[in-house]
Amino acid sequence: MKILALDSSGMVASVALLTEEQLIGEYTINYKKTHSQTLLPMLNEVKQMTELDLAEIDAIAVAAGPGSFTGLRIGSATAKGLGLALNKPLISVPTLEGLAYQFWGSKDWICPIMDARRNQVYTGVYRFVETEEQGEVSFSMETLMPQSSMDVQELINWLNEHVEGKVVFLGDGVPVYHKQIADGLHKPYSLAPAHRNRQSAAALGMLAVEYFKQGKVETAAEHEPDYLRVSQAERERMEREGK
Repeated sequence: MKILALDSSGMVASVALLTEEQLIGEYTINYKKTHSQTLLPMLNEVKQMTELDLAEIDAIAVAAGPGSFTGLRIGSATAKGLGLALNKPLISVPTLEGLAYQFWGSKDWICPIMDARRNQVYTGVYRFVETEEQGEVSFSMETLMPQSSMDVQELINWLNEHVEGKVVFLGDGVPVYHKQIADGLHKPYSLAPAHRNRQSAAALGMLAVEYFKQGKVETAAEHEPDYLRVSQAERERMEREGK
């Protein structure tokens, strides 16, 4: 099984090619260029460096949201275009699940937070459950809080009430809301290190492998990003109209 994974849901753009057994190549950049400038050149670079024949891939994984409205549209349009051209299925992976999957095997609570502005965050809470069969240990990701849009203080209150043990925070919302977390959270916590605190197409792709096995695929025509809430422009329009 060979998966091409794309993530442009946040400030990071990331492309990866992988199989169930290994990561073949990944190109990730977190810089001030727009995803419209970076994603396709990055994809082409991965294709050339790995001598990839796109016809050989089994599916295209894409971060389905939430996240940056523009970034999600760019990623979805790219994935849909490839899927239609190659007649390949798409695997829509929730952005926050993809972020959390970087901590596969951790026994801590994993809480990715993305800055949604106006003191709001996109977030979810996950943990990995260990199972053993014939001496082989494996982990499955369990969702305690599905991905949501909420006020950061509401998230802190929820964590104080519902979790026991350490919480690991990651995502672009951490530097924005770290002080509020430090002041309000009554649980031990840590911040993810730099190499695991932003989106990774490799992690997204590995989770997509699990989705693929479960039959969670869709056609390119069916795929739509999950914004979770309306865009700022739409909110401003609704405010002008008194809605």
